[in-house]
Formats: sequence, structure tokens, C-alpha cells
Amino acid sequence: MLLRDVELRDVDAYVRIRCDPVMMAELGGPLPQAGIRERVRHDVAAALADTAWIRMIVPDPAVPAVVAGSVVLWTQESEDAPFSEIGWMVLPEFQRRGLGKQAVRQLLQEAHEEERWGEVHAFPSTTNVASNAICRTLGFRLLGEQDKPFAGRLLRANHWVVDTRDGLT
Repeated sequence: MLLRDVELRDVDAYVRIRCDPVMMAELGGPLPQAGIRERVRHDVAAALADTAWIRMIVPDPAVPAVVAGSVVLWTQESEDAPFSEIGWMVLPEFQRRGLGKQAVRQLLQEAHEEERWGEVHAFPSTTNVASNAICRTLGFRLLGEQDKPFAGRLLRANHWVVDTRDGLT
């Protein structure tokens, strides 16, 4: 598996990830396709500026055009203080292969090695069994449940945190 920065050619992957009812079931439903191309441009710029790590999951480095999903680490603004947040999505045909867990582990390991991001928070839906399992097995600590805004919606999420300065389990 390989993680590579998002590129302008990833519009189709973004549409598959963000506009599909199955993919977005835990996040309040699909997003409209309008604006996806602009979202990719925004994300490419953020990746190039190194203000966010926006990586595409490539299951086979020999076939770099095939994308299995994405994993993203960024600074989230908050009323209290900014904090680091991680999120990931894996397309249905690549699920149950451990790619999501491997991608999250790899990105957190990179954060540890670069001594960047510090405490990283994750907010999977309370009903997202797979994503909560990734948090649990990678040593995140469950802080509790909370309502979390996402794309203009309010979702019930588990709030997990891991400190990249400590390394991973």
C-alpha cells in the first residue's frame, strides 16, 4: 500500500467517496457533485502548502491510478482552540482488507516521526463499527460521544484522541 498526496486527477475518486449514498451513509448521506472539482483544487493546494496531509490510498504501488480511498490529517478550527483531526474513507470494494487501518497507522507514524500534529482527534459516527475499531486497535483513547458538525449536518460521533508524540501501539 502507498499513500500519495491528492492530485487534480482525483476528481473521480472524490465523487465516488463523497457523493455515493453507501460511502456517505455514516455521514448523513451523499454530498452533491457540484463543488467536488473545486474541493479537489482546494485540497491539492492545501497539500502543496503542507497545511494539511491529504493522502490517497493506493492499494498497489505498481498501479498508482487505482485509488482505494483517502486519509486526511488537518487542523480543525474550534471555539476553544485549534486541534488536529484525522479522517479516512475506504471504497466498498477495498473494505475489509485492512487498508484503512494501515493508512491511518502510516499517517500517524509519519506525524510521530516528523514531530508534528501532537494530539490527533477522530470523530467516527457512533454506528461506524469499522472506523471505531480502527481507533481502538491503534491506541486512540475514547473521550465519549458528542454531536459533531459535518458538511452542514450534525452527526452523533465518538470522540477519540491519540498523541502522536507517544508513538503508536
